[in-house]
Amino acid sequence: MQGPILYLTLVLDTLICLILGAVAMRLYLTHKVGAQLSSAQQSAQQILDDVRKEAETIRKEADLEAKEQIFQRTKQMEKEAQRKRSEADRIEGRLRNKERTLDTKIESFERKEKTVADKEKSIDTRLERIENREKGLAQQEEVLRVKAEEISGYTAEEAKRYLLESLEQEARHDAAAVLRRVENETKEIAQRKARQVITLAIQKCATEQVTESTCSVLTIPSEDMKGRIIGREGRNIRALEAATGVNLIVDDTPEAIVLSCFDPLRREIARLSLEKLLGDGRIHPARIEDVVKKTEKELLEHLRQEGEQVALELGIPDLHPELIKLLGRLKFRTSYGQNILMHVQEVANLCATLAAEVGADVTLAKRAGLLHDIGKAVTHEVEGTHALIGAELCKRYGESAPVVHAVAAHHNEEEPRTLVAVLVQAADALSASRPGARRESLESYIKRLEKLEEIANSFAGVEKTYALQAGRELRIMVEPERINDNEAAVLARDITKRIEAEVQYPGQIKVTVLREKRIVEYAK
Repeated sequence: MQGPILYLTLVLDTLICLILGAVAMRLYLTHKVGAQLSSAQQSAQQILDDVRKEAETIRKEADLEAKEQIFQRTKQMEKEAQRKRSEADRIEGRLRNKERTLDTKIESFERKEKTVADKEKSIDTRLERIENREKGLAQQEEVLRVKAEEISGYTAEEAKRYLLESLEQEARHDAAAVLRRVENETKEIAQRKARQVITLAIQKCATEQVTESTCSVLTIPSEDMKGRIIGREGRNIRALEAATGVNLIVDDTPEAIVLSCFDPLRREIARLSLEKLLGDGRIHPARIEDVVKKTEKELLEHLRQEGEQVALELGIPDLHPELIKLLGRLKFRTSYGQNILMHVQEVANLCATLAAEVGADVTLAKRAGLLHDIGKAVTHEVEGTHALIGAELCKRYGESAPVVHAVAAHHNEEEPRTLVAVLVQAADALSASRPGARRESLESYIKRLEKLEEIANSFAGVEKTYALQAGRELRIMVEPERINDNEAAVLARDITKRIEAEVQYPGQIKVTVLREKRIVEYAK
């Protein structure tokens, strides 16, 4: 019994302990939650008190700030009102001053107006006296005029007209005398200045004197070479002549062969080719053709380099490559013994000097002078005058219009319209006419001009004949009553045929027939 009772007692004790522990735990928890709740209520109340205090503080600060702003605004408005009152007082003062000044001016104006009115009355009185005096003078003048007309026998209009005519004639006479004197002085000054400019240009230009030749002599090392040059049955010499277009004269002249040709370029190709063949020793037709072709290429390249050198020496480096080639070919062109390449160099330098003296474009004048005879490089290939051919070449290869015009006008194929064109004409004439420049003598030159005029004058109906442009143009005046327009065309053709048959001349001669009818009457 004691075992179960003890066990039951132990269980009961345990349950009681658990119940008491749970009650104690509940009481503890209830006390703790109550304490926390009380603490939270106290904290919330403290926060509410703080918020109320802070809100009260903020409200007081806002009231103070609003009062401060109201005070400052009121103070500012008082200052602004004070400033406006001061400004109004100042404006009012200025208006009072202006009013006083205006009153003073009005009083002064009234005084002046009164003075002016007094002066007007005085002037009216004087004018009345002057009018009365003028009437008396007019009457006296009329009386004197009538007496003067009676004495002189002229009316007033006639006398005035006579006086004006006398003054006009005297003025015209004086003006004509002054004009004549100024014109004479201007001509003298212009001639003196022109002589100075031309003399200076000639002094600055010095070139070699050359002589045209149609033959070249080639020295050979021995007489045996003549046979080798001729070849078997003349095959070598015929091949050489056919390839170069040059006549080879092999005669008894010791150790020399003569090359004859009117074209200096072909003659030079033949000479250089023969030198190479003689140096190599292999002379036969096939070899001759190869050497001639190779020599021709080398010579053309050399001429291109010559053209470049001339352009660089003159300070004209921007020429078209084709113009440079044509410029180099002028080295083997001559006119009356004068080398054309040297001639264009001389003309370019003369043009530059003349342009510098007269104030023209020096670079443009030098360029036009260098290119003025460029057409002579191809005149044997193209029909026409070298001036027009050269102008066409310059235009084709991009030269400027002033240069093209100067080239075309340097022999008056075109009328010179620019100063540069006139300078090129003058420089060309200076270069060609200087002593020793050309081989033709003055006597033969004059004889050719006289021959041209003589041929034209021999035709019926020709009134006057003029040889112009150094014999490059023949201008013929015919009688309009004897020759009509159709007959003038026939006359020009007949004169041209006669000149071609009887006169030796370089280039071309332009024949111009002019038929003009003038009616002159004199009013007496």
